[in-house]
Amino acid sequence: MSVRPFRDIKRRKTKVINVGKVKIGGDNPISVQSMTNTLTTDVKATIKQINDITEEGADIVRVSCPDENSTIALKEIIKHVSIPVVADIHFHYKRAIEAAENGASCLRINPGNIGDTSKIYEVLKAAKNNNCSIRVGVNAGSLEKDILEKFKEPCPEALVESAQRNIKILEDKDFFNFKISVKSSDVFLSIAAYRQLSKITDYPLHLGITEAGSFVSGSIKSSIGLGSLLMDGIGDTIRISLSDDPTQEVKIGNEILKSLNLRNRGVNIISCPSCARQAFEVIDTVKILEEKLAHIKTPITLSIIGCVVNGPGEAALTDIGITGGGKGNNMLYLSGLQSEKVLTSEIINKVVSEVEKKAAEIEKN
Repeated sequence: MSVRPFRDIKRRKTKVINVGKVKIGGDNPISVQSMTNTLTTDVKATIKQINDITEEGADIVRVSCPDENSTIALKEIIKHVSIPVVADIHFHYKRAIEAAENGASCLRINPGNIGDTSKIYEVLKAAKNNNCSIRVGVNAGSLEKDILEKFKEPCPEALVESAQRNIKILEDKDFFNFKISVKSSDVFLSIAAYRQLSKITDYPLHLGITEAGSFVSGSIKSSIGLGSLLMDGIGDTIRISLSDDPTQEVKIGNEILKSLNLRNRGVNIISCPSCARQAFEVIDTVKILEEKLAHIKTPITLSIIGCVVNGPGEAALTDIGITGGGKGNNMLYLSGLQSEKVLTSEIINKVVSEVEKKAAEIEKN
């Protein structure tokens, strides 16, 4: 069942680049990224984490490549994962060359940090020869010294000037297969910088609030910052930066996109808050259902409402719905219509069964 959104977001038109098999920009879906926190030299652990991230719904993953052993490990890692890998490079140009030659789909660099133009040229040459894109990653915490001296402190203008400088370095070498980010841990600074940058360039933008914090605070900061930009049509790929398991970053990223009708993946559960009217334990039910339905990738809307005040109205707008009733007799709705009564003890099994059945029908058609 599809519900017409109150507002359709008109995305800003950007150039299209390739990060491996994933297209970024233009009318392509906004992709979700995360980054491994394993040592890249621990090949087995890194492969497992990337596959866990992929299962959670990531489109792209970034791995750290601080030394030659890490870039060597990259070659083996890429053989055992299914999503494009971005090599995180900061200073040494040889690491970028090695990563491109060992199969990285993208290099995360600041060209201005690589060194003189001859070194930058070697990196760009390796990227071109290996069909490897680049992310120009500007960060408020690592701005160029002269830009900081000019603006006295990180500000939107400083981040944008740094981005423009790095863009020019690539363009002067006829390299155009890149995206840009202007991240800060400050929500207001990030929003202002991205808005300014979006007005002067049509390269695809990678959104993020860097060093956002723990799961709760980081998710809230990221939702406010990225949500504001995405509602303005700004952003082509996102990463939620949390001090938590990388799979949680992917989960929050997908939830932000789902809430804005920018992407549909998996079961979208609409549920009521704690309330004395509820006829069954909604909170526990939702927690269990989230776990049991995590394997469903098909877009399905599910409402779990504990009483008849809001339940029927929500159920009318979702694919499957449960509304709490008296004496443990709850009503199941399918495609907005009443279907049958369900005992409280049977809610979990019934809902899982109906969601799986609905997913199979959608996939078949």
